[in-house]
Amino acid sequence: MIKTAIIGYGQSASIFHLPFIDSLSDFELVAISTSKPEKAAQDWPEVTVYTDVDQMLAESGAELVVITAPNEVHYELGRKALSMGLHVVMENPTVTQLHQGAELMRLAECNKLCLIPFHNRRWDSDFVTLQALLKAGTLGPIHGFESHFDRFRPRVRAEQPGVGAGAWFDLGGHLVDQVLVLFGKPQSVTARCLSMRPGSEVTDYFHVQLHYSDKEVVLHSSPYHPGPTLRFKLQGELGCYIKRGFDPQEERLQNGIVPDSPYLAKEAEDDYGIFYSDDDAQVIESEIGGYRHFYQATAQAIRGEGPLPVEMQDALDGLNIINLAEKSSLEGKTLSLSATTFR
Repeated sequence: MIKTAIIGYGQSASIFHLPFIDSLSDFELVAISTSKPEKAAQDWPEVTVYTDVDQMLAESGAELVVITAPNEVHYELGRKALSMGLHVVMENPTVTQLHQGAELMRLAECNKLCLIPFHNRRWDSDFVTLQALLKAGTLGPIHGFESHFDRFRPRVRAEQPGVGAGAWFDLGGHLVDQVLVLFGKPQSVTARCLSMRPGSEVTDYFHVQLHYSDKEVVLHSSPYHPGPTLRFKLQGELGCYIKRGFDPQEERLQNGIVPDSPYLAKEAEDDYGIFYSDDDAQVIESEIGGYRHFYQATAQAIRGEGPLPVEMQDALDGLNIINLAEKSSLEGKTLSLSATTFR
Protein backbone atom coordinates (compact mmCIF):
# COMPACT_ATOMS: atom_id res chain seq x y z
CA MET A 1 0.00 0.00 0.00
CA ILE A 2 1.20 3.51 -0.84
CA LYS A 3 1.40 5.58 2.34
CA THR A 4 -0.45 8.80 1.52
CA ALA A 5 -0.75 12.20 3.19
CA ILE A 6 -3.03 15.05 2.20
CA ILE A 7 -2.51 18.78 2.64
CA GLY A 8 -5.74 20.72 3.11
CA TYR A 9 -9.11 19.60 4.41
CA GLY A 10 -11.65 21.57 2.42
CA GLN A 11 -14.31 20.44 -0.03
CA SER A 12 -11.84 19.18 -2.60
CA ALA A 13 -10.03 16.92 -0.14
CA SER A 14 -13.26 15.63 1.39
CA ILE A 15 -15.09 14.93 -1.87
CA PHE A 16 -12.57 14.29 -4.65
CA HIS A 17 -9.58 12.75 -2.88
CA LEU A 18 -10.12 11.15 0.50
CA PRO A 19 -13.01 8.85 -0.51
CA PHE A 20 -10.86 7.27 -3.22
CA ILE A 21 -7.68 7.10 -1.15
CA ASP A 22 -9.69 5.42 1.61
CA SER A 23 -11.58 2.97 -0.59
CA LEU A 24 -8.82 1.76 -2.91
CA SER A 25 -6.57 -0.98 -1.55
CA ASP A 26 -3.57 0.64 -3.28
CA PHE A 27 -3.40 3.42 -0.67
CA GLU A 28 -3.07 3.87 3.08
CA LEU A 29 -4.01 7.28 4.45
CA VAL A 30 -1.43 8.11 7.13
CA ALA A 31 -1.68 11.87 7.67
CA ILE A 32 -3.73 15.01 7.11
CA SER A 33 -2.38 18.56 7.43
CA THR A 34 -4.96 21.26 8.04
CA SER A 35 -5.48 24.55 9.86
CA LYS A 36 -8.73 23.09 11.26
CA PRO A 37 -7.54 19.87 12.92
CA GLU A 38 -10.62 19.23 15.06
CA LYS A 39 -12.87 18.39 12.11
CA ALA A 40 -10.29 16.17 10.43
CA ALA A 41 -9.51 14.33 13.68
CA GLN A 42 -13.21 13.72 14.25
CA ASP A 43 -13.75 12.38 10.73
CA TRP A 44 -10.53 10.32 10.60
CA PRO A 45 -9.76 9.21 14.18
CA GLU A 46 -7.18 6.61 13.10
CA VAL A 47 -5.18 9.11 11.01
CA THR A 48 -2.56 11.47 12.43
CA VAL A 49 -3.61 15.10 11.94
CA TYR A 50 -1.01 17.87 11.76
CA THR A 51 -1.24 21.65 11.74
CA ASP A 52 2.38 22.00 10.57
CA VAL A 53 3.10 20.85 7.00
CA ASP A 54 6.85 20.56 7.54
CA GLN A 55 6.34 18.35 10.56
CA MET A 56 3.94 16.13 8.63
CA LEU A 57 6.33 15.74 5.70
CA ALA A 58 9.18 14.85 8.08
CA GLU A 59 7.32 12.50 10.44
CA SER A 60 4.40 10.85 8.65
CA GLY A 61 6.33 8.33 6.56
CA ALA A 62 4.23 9.26 3.53
CA GLU A 63 5.35 8.22 0.06
CA LEU A 64 2.68 10.27 -1.75
CA VAL A 65 1.46 13.78 -0.86
CA VAL A 66 -1.82 15.13 -2.23
CA ILE A 67 -1.90 18.94 -2.29
CA THR A 68 -5.36 20.54 -2.04
CA ALA A 69 -4.33 23.81 -0.36
CA PRO A 70 -5.03 27.17 -2.08
CA ASN A 71 -3.49 27.54 -5.54
CA GLU A 72 -1.02 30.23 -4.53
CA VAL A 73 0.88 27.86 -2.20
CA HIS A 74 0.97 24.82 -4.52
CA TYR A 75 4.44 25.58 -5.84
CA GLU A 76 6.14 25.89 -2.45
CA LEU A 77 4.42 22.79 -1.06
CA GLY A 78 5.17 20.76 -4.16
CA ARG A 79 8.82 21.81 -4.11
CA LYS A 80 9.17 20.75 -0.46
CA ALA A 81 7.58 17.35 -1.03
CA LEU A 82 9.55 16.56 -4.18
CA SER A 83 12.81 17.68 -2.51
CA MET A 84 12.12 15.15 0.24
CA GLY A 85 11.67 12.34 -2.28
CA LEU A 86 7.88 12.16 -2.19
CA HIS A 87 5.50 11.65 -5.09
CA VAL A 88 2.96 14.46 -5.53
CA VAL A 89 -0.63 14.78 -6.75
CA MET A 90 -1.42 18.46 -7.18
CA GLU A 91 -4.89 19.98 -7.51
CA ASN A 92 -5.87 21.79 -10.70
CA PRO A 93 -4.48 24.11 -11.95
CA THR A 94 -1.22 22.94 -10.27
CA VAL A 95 0.78 26.19 -10.04
CA THR A 96 0.06 29.80 -11.00
CA GLN A 97 3.19 30.57 -13.03
CA LEU A 98 4.80 28.61 -15.87
CA HIS A 99 8.33 28.86 -14.50
CA GLN A 100 7.14 27.31 -11.22
CA GLY A 101 5.68 24.33 -13.04
CA ALA A 102 8.80 23.93 -15.15
CA GLU A 103 10.97 23.81 -12.03
CA LEU A 104 8.75 21.23 -10.34
CA MET A 105 8.65 19.09 -13.48
CA ARG A 106 12.46 19.07 -13.71
CA LEU A 107 12.76 18.31 -9.99
CA ALA A 108 10.40 15.34 -10.30
CA GLU A 109 12.21 13.98 -13.33
CA CYS A 110 15.67 14.34 -11.75
CA ASN A 111 14.50 12.47 -8.64
CA LYS A 112 12.49 9.89 -10.63
CA LEU A 113 9.29 10.90 -8.86
CA CYS A 114 5.70 11.16 -10.05
CA LEU A 115 4.27 14.69 -10.23
CA ILE A 116 0.64 14.35 -11.29
CA PRO A 117 -1.87 17.16 -11.95
CA PHE A 118 -5.34 16.31 -10.66
CA HIS A 119 -7.40 16.66 -13.81
CA ASN A 120 -10.08 14.24 -12.68
CA ARG A 121 -12.66 15.64 -15.09
CA ARG A 122 -11.01 13.67 -17.88
CA TRP A 123 -13.10 10.89 -16.32
CA ASP A 124 -16.44 12.75 -16.36
CA SER A 125 -18.96 10.44 -18.02
CA ASP A 126 -20.11 13.04 -20.54
CA PHE A 127 -16.53 13.90 -21.48
CA VAL A 128 -15.71 10.22 -22.03
CA THR A 129 -18.81 10.14 -24.26
CA LEU A 130 -17.48 13.08 -26.28
CA GLN A 131 -14.22 11.23 -26.86
CA ALA A 132 -16.10 8.14 -28.00
CA LEU A 133 -18.16 10.19 -30.48
CA LEU A 134 -15.04 11.80 -31.92
CA LYS A 135 -13.24 8.47 -32.20
CA ALA A 136 -16.23 6.95 -34.02
CA GLY A 137 -16.49 9.93 -36.40
CA THR A 138 -20.20 10.25 -35.63
CA LEU A 139 -20.29 14.00 -36.28
CA GLY A 140 -17.77 14.07 -39.11
CA PRO A 141 -15.13 16.86 -39.14
CA ILE A 142 -15.64 19.17 -36.14
CA HIS A 143 -15.92 22.94 -36.62
CA GLY A 144 -17.44 24.18 -33.37
CA PHE A 145 -17.37 23.25 -29.68
CA GLU A 146 -18.85 24.89 -26.59
CA SER A 147 -18.14 23.86 -23.00
CA HIS A 148 -20.23 25.50 -20.27
CA PHE A 149 -20.02 25.32 -16.49
CA ASP A 150 -22.73 27.72 -15.35
CA ARG A 151 -23.96 27.92 -11.77
CA PHE A 152 -26.29 30.04 -9.68
CA ARG A 153 -24.13 31.77 -7.08
CA PRO A 154 -25.28 35.39 -7.22
CA ARG A 155 -23.84 36.32 -3.83
CA VAL A 156 -20.20 36.30 -2.77
CA ARG A 157 -19.29 33.44 -0.46
CA ALA A 158 -16.10 32.90 1.57
CA GLU A 159 -13.79 33.55 -1.36
CA GLN A 160 -10.18 34.54 -0.83
CA PRO A 161 -8.74 36.85 -3.51
CA GLY A 162 -5.19 36.36 -4.68
CA VAL A 163 -3.04 34.88 -7.41
CA GLY A 164 -4.76 31.84 -8.91
CA ALA A 165 -8.11 32.52 -7.27
CA GLY A 166 -11.50 32.56 -8.98
CA ALA A 167 -13.63 30.54 -11.36
CA TRP A 168 -11.35 30.87 -14.38
CA PHE A 169 -8.43 29.19 -12.62
CA ASP A 170 -10.54 26.54 -10.89
CA LEU A 171 -13.34 25.68 -13.31
CA GLY A 172 -11.60 27.02 -16.39
CA GLY A 173 -8.56 24.89 -15.69
CA HIS A 174 -10.64 21.74 -16.11
CA LEU A 175 -12.42 23.01 -19.23
CA VAL A 176 -9.13 24.01 -20.86
CA ASP A 177 -7.62 20.62 -20.07
CA GLN A 178 -10.57 18.82 -21.67
CA VAL A 179 -10.23 20.92 -24.83
CA LEU A 180 -6.51 20.17 -25.07
CA VAL A 181 -7.26 16.46 -24.79
CA LEU A 182 -9.89 16.70 -27.55
CA PHE A 183 -8.25 19.08 -30.02
CA GLY A 184 -4.72 19.98 -28.95
CA LYS A 185 -3.41 23.53 -28.66
CA PRO A 186 -5.25 26.47 -30.27
CA GLN A 187 -3.55 29.17 -32.27
CA SER A 188 -4.84 32.14 -30.29
CA VAL A 189 -7.15 33.25 -27.47
CA THR A 190 -9.80 35.96 -27.02
CA ALA A 191 -11.25 36.28 -23.53
CA ARG A 192 -13.47 38.11 -21.08
CA CYS A 193 -12.68 37.19 -17.46
CA LEU A 194 -14.72 39.36 -15.10
CA SER A 195 -15.83 39.92 -11.50
CA MET A 196 -19.56 40.40 -12.04
CA ARG A 197 -21.15 39.95 -8.63
CA PRO A 198 -21.35 43.01 -6.37
CA GLY A 199 -18.43 42.90 -3.94
CA SER A 200 -16.62 40.09 -5.76
CA GLU A 201 -12.82 40.29 -5.76
CA VAL A 202 -12.25 37.20 -7.91
CA THR A 203 -13.16 36.21 -11.45
CA ASP A 204 -16.68 34.74 -11.35
CA TYR A 205 -17.59 35.00 -15.05
CA PHE A 206 -15.62 34.00 -18.11
CA HIS A 207 -16.26 33.73 -21.84
CA VAL A 208 -13.14 32.50 -23.59
CA GLN A 209 -12.72 31.78 -27.29
CA LEU A 210 -9.97 29.45 -28.48
CA HIS A 211 -9.19 29.85 -32.15
CA TYR A 212 -8.05 26.94 -34.33
CA SER A 213 -7.43 26.86 -38.08
CA ASP A 214 -10.52 24.71 -38.67
CA LYS A 215 -12.77 25.25 -35.64
CA GLU A 216 -13.86 27.65 -32.91
CA VAL A 217 -14.09 26.68 -29.23
CA VAL A 218 -16.00 28.58 -26.52
CA LEU A 219 -15.50 28.08 -22.78
CA HIS A 220 -18.13 29.79 -20.63
CA SER A 221 -19.19 30.15 -17.01
CA SER A 222 -21.66 32.50 -15.34
CA PRO A 223 -22.72 32.78 -11.67
CA TYR A 224 -26.25 33.78 -12.70
CA HIS A 225 -27.63 30.58 -14.22
CA PRO A 226 -30.14 28.57 -12.14
CA GLY A 227 -31.90 25.54 -13.56
CA PRO A 228 -30.88 23.23 -16.41
CA THR A 229 -27.76 24.36 -18.21
CA LEU A 230 -25.93 23.50 -21.39
CA ARG A 231 -22.78 21.48 -20.74
CA PHE A 232 -21.46 20.59 -24.22
CA LYS A 233 -22.32 21.52 -27.79
CA LEU A 234 -20.23 19.71 -30.40
CA GLN A 235 -20.86 20.76 -34.00
CA GLY A 236 -19.68 18.77 -37.03
CA GLU A 237 -20.41 18.37 -40.70
CA LEU A 238 -22.77 15.44 -40.01
CA GLY A 239 -24.69 16.98 -37.12
CA CYS A 240 -24.58 18.39 -33.61
CA TYR A 241 -24.33 16.71 -30.18
CA ILE A 242 -25.90 18.61 -27.28
CA LYS A 243 -25.44 17.59 -23.65
CA ARG A 244 -27.14 19.28 -20.69
CA GLY A 245 -26.52 18.95 -16.97
CA PHE A 246 -23.39 18.02 -15.04
CA ASP A 247 -21.57 14.76 -14.52
CA PRO A 248 -23.22 13.19 -11.43
CA GLN A 249 -20.11 12.10 -9.51
CA GLU A 250 -19.52 15.27 -7.47
CA GLU A 251 -23.11 15.47 -6.25
CA ARG A 252 -23.25 11.76 -5.46
CA LEU A 253 -19.99 11.85 -3.54
CA GLN A 254 -21.38 14.79 -1.53
CA ASN A 255 -24.44 12.66 -0.79
CA GLY A 256 -22.35 9.78 0.52
CA ILE A 257 -22.35 7.42 -2.46
CA VAL A 258 -19.22 5.28 -2.06
CA PRO A 259 -16.54 5.48 -4.76
CA ASP A 260 -16.73 1.81 -5.73
CA SER A 261 -20.49 1.91 -6.31
CA PRO A 262 -21.42 1.13 -9.94
CA TYR A 263 -24.02 3.89 -9.59
CA LEU A 264 -21.49 6.66 -8.89
CA ALA A 265 -20.62 7.56 -12.51
CA LYS A 266 -23.73 6.20 -14.25
CA GLU A 267 -25.74 9.07 -15.68
CA ALA A 268 -29.54 9.02 -15.51
CA GLU A 269 -31.28 8.45 -18.84
CA ASP A 270 -32.88 11.90 -18.64
CA ASP A 271 -29.38 13.40 -18.71
CA TYR A 272 -28.20 11.63 -21.86
CA GLY A 273 -27.12 13.89 -24.71
CA ILE A 274 -28.82 14.08 -28.11
CA PHE A 275 -27.23 13.86 -31.55
CA TYR A 276 -29.11 15.99 -34.07
CA SER A 277 -28.59 15.31 -37.77
CA ASP A 278 -30.35 16.87 -40.76
CA ASP A 279 -33.47 14.73 -40.39
CA ASP A 280 -33.14 12.88 -37.08
CA ALA A 281 -32.55 13.23 -33.35
CA GLN A 282 -30.88 10.33 -31.55
CA VAL A 283 -30.39 9.94 -27.81
CA ILE A 284 -26.78 8.96 -27.06
CA GLU A 285 -26.33 6.80 -23.96
CA SER A 286 -23.54 8.26 -21.85
CA GLU A 287 -20.39 6.27 -21.31
CA ILE A 288 -19.50 5.45 -17.71
CA GLY A 289 -16.55 7.45 -16.46
CA GLY A 290 -15.22 7.29 -12.91
CA TYR A 291 -12.78 9.40 -10.90
CA ARG A 292 -11.42 6.22 -9.34
CA HIS A 293 -9.58 5.61 -12.63
CA PHE A 294 -7.32 8.59 -11.85
CA TYR A 295 -6.16 7.12 -8.56
CA GLN A 296 -5.88 3.59 -9.93
CA ALA A 297 -3.59 4.90 -12.67
CA THR A 298 -1.67 6.97 -10.10
CA ALA A 299 -0.91 3.83 -8.08
CA GLN A 300 0.28 2.03 -11.20
CA ALA A 301 2.53 4.95 -12.18
CA ILE A 302 4.11 5.14 -8.72
CA ARG A 303 4.86 1.41 -8.89
CA GLY A 304 6.34 1.79 -12.37
CA GLU A 305 3.56 -0.32 -13.89
CA GLY A 306 2.03 2.31 -16.18
CA PRO A 307 2.18 5.91 -17.44
CA LEU A 308 1.15 8.96 -15.46
CA PRO A 309 -2.62 9.52 -15.70
CA VAL A 310 -1.93 13.21 -16.46
CA GLU A 311 1.40 14.74 -17.52
CA MET A 312 2.72 17.94 -15.97
CA GLN A 313 3.40 19.25 -19.47
CA ASP A 314 -0.36 19.01 -20.11
CA ALA A 315 -1.02 21.16 -17.06
CA LEU A 316 1.53 23.75 -18.20
CA ASP A 317 -0.06 23.90 -21.66
CA GLY A 318 -3.35 24.60 -19.91
CA LEU A 319 -1.81 27.16 -17.56
CA ASN A 320 -0.36 29.00 -20.54
CA ILE A 321 -3.87 29.38 -21.95
CA ILE A 322 -5.28 30.40 -18.54
CA ASN A 323 -2.70 33.16 -18.13
CA LEU A 324 -3.04 34.27 -21.75
CA ALA A 325 -6.82 34.54 -21.41
CA GLU A 326 -6.47 36.79 -18.36
CA LYS A 327 -4.08 39.00 -20.32
CA SER A 328 -6.44 39.02 -23.31
CA SER A 329 -9.28 40.14 -21.07
CA LEU A 330 -7.21 42.95 -19.54
CA GLU A 331 -5.91 44.19 -22.89
CA GLY A 332 -9.12 43.66 -24.84
CA LYS A 333 -7.52 41.86 -27.76
CA THR A 334 -6.79 38.46 -29.26
CA LEU A 335 -3.41 37.01 -28.29
CA SER A 336 -1.37 34.28 -29.99
CA LEU A 337 -0.34 31.20 -28.07
CA SER A 338 3.31 30.87 -27.08
CA ALA A 339 5.34 27.68 -26.65
CA THR A 340 5.32 25.88 -23.27
CA THR A 341 7.67 22.94 -23.87
CA PHE A 342 10.22 22.72 -21.06
CA ARG A 343 11.83 19.33 -21.64
